[in-house]
Amino acid sequence: MGAQENFAERAGRLASIAARAGYTLGKRLPGADAAERGLRSLERLALTELRKRLEEVDDPYLAALSAASAMNVGNGRHIQQPLTGEIRGTVVVMPSSDSIEPLRAAMAELLNRSIGFGRERAREYLYAIILRQLTPDEARILSALSDGAPFPLIDVTERTSLGGAGRVVLRNASTVGKAAGVTLLDHVPSYVTRLLGLGLAELDEEVPELETQYEILMTDDLVRAAESAVKRVKFVRRTVHISRLGKEFWAACDPARS
Repeated sequence: MGAQENFAERAGRLASIAARAGYTLGKRLPGADAAERGLRSLERLALTELRKRLEEVDDPYLAALSAASAMNVGNGRHIQQPLTGEIRGTVVVMPSSDSIEPLRAAMAELLNRSIGFGRERAREYLYAIILRQLTPDEARILSALSDGAPFPLIDVTERTSLGGAGRVVLRNASTVGKAAGVTLLDHVPSYVTRLLGLGLAELDEEVPELETQYEILMTDDLVRAAESAVKRVKFVRRTVHISRLGKEFWAACDPARS
């Protein structure tokens, strides 16, 4: 079946390696530092293999871009000439030429590939592209969010003269990173921001029942550093939780599911 193999099944099988290596790292018993280092090493190897195998998934954009770039090299110099394709019905036909602008050729390839995509194939392609963009730490955060529970989130801002929130000094600080057992805790705000940007997570209002976790978050080094960077600080409390797309994506890629 090659590149046409069902991606959800393929990703599930590959990710099961990561599952056995470190899927439950965030839930280990304390005092197992040596075991943790070993598991993290295995986890990195599994994720490296997963990414290597994902590179084999058919990607028309990269294929077209590489092919077009190769065609644009002539006599040792790069040729960059705009070329317009002709739309015939629903098919984009690019004229024959020794010089094709790579981005136009790539877009034509994507449009043509989309013609034969059904809902399942389109969904698999979307999930493949999303999965390729995730870092291992972000995958762990998504795993922690997968049960639907909200986690506290804080923006550190500079209070305006009217008492409102002004300039944002730190955005999307959250306890979800520690709960997930990420490696780079100082990058958790960036991880959360990226997951929000990919549509895998969403923000919501403050949850009073999480008051203790908010207090813990207030002692975080990043939050304290941001607080000290402004004269008048204002904390904006919210929560982060998995989105609908995140749930569907996780259901397709969950390494714990057979």
